[in-house]
Amino acid sequence: MSSRAVLITGCSSGIGAATAAHLVEKGWTVYATARRIETLGELEAKGCRTLALDVTDEASCRAAVEAVEAAEGAVGVLVNNAGYSQSGAVESVPDERVRAQFDTNVFGPLTLCRLVLPKMREQRWGKIVNVSSMGGEFTFPGGGVYHATKHAMEALSDALRYEVAGFGVDVIVIQPGLITTDFGTRAVAEIDAVAADAGPYTTFNHAVATASKNAYEQGFVARLGGPPQAVAETIGKALAAERPRPRYKVTASARVMIGLHSLAGDRGWDRIMRSSFPRPGVD
Repeated sequence: MSSRAVLITGCSSGIGAATAAHLVEKGWTVYATARRIETLGELEAKGCRTLALDVTDEASCRAAVEAVEAAEGAVGVLVNNAGYSQSGAVESVPDERVRAQFDTNVFGPLTLCRLVLPKMREQRWGKIVNVSSMGGEFTFPGGGVYHATKHAMEALSDALRYEVAGFGVDVIVIQPGLITTDFGTRAVAEIDAVAADAGPYTTFNHAVATASKNAYEQGFVARLGGPPQAVAETIGKALAAERPRPRYKVTASARVMIGLHSLAGDRGWDRIMRSSFPRPGVD
């Protein structure tokens, strides 16, 4: 029998916590993880098994995977959910913050994919779910670093999907739109950290912070958003599907914004963005 054990990253809150709770309720064996294991008490009470896992630490990733393999034989399902948004004009974001963003959003998930795949291939069954974003298909001004990580995960997922399908492993991309979690609060905090003294981009970075905050609290996109449970239920449906789709868009905001970008083209998208963001050096 193949292991169906599910390993989920970033379960201290938001999408990760909702997904762990939903899947364990559906009968999956769930290993919920977070950097601080003490944040996982509620999930443990619901039946999840808990592990400490810092996606930016290879030793931590390896230890968590080995723990699941020792108990279950293999990680049957990997849900790469942990992530955050670093915003600010590209030129203004310090190198160490760019590296930290890629460590969490790209290199950590890639490390985990490489760690779980040998046992998945051995049992000829497995599913890798990469939680991307609607921003994996377009870019908001002031979000270049974050969007770059999501574009990277989309590309890695596309290549990986082809490369491991013959071993019985599915690779699934989840593209949430605006989700009502503390993700937006942290995104604003990350902008504020680089906005105070950003030279010619100071005003722009502050405007990006304001636009990000408003997006989560009011306006057109906020009304088209949804709760973390919407993502959790979509992941559950994808895992239950005999032949899952390569991509699942979650919430109307994702469908509308991805469609709008596709129709507008690059220059049209720039014109649309001018209604919400000032242009450094011009406005």
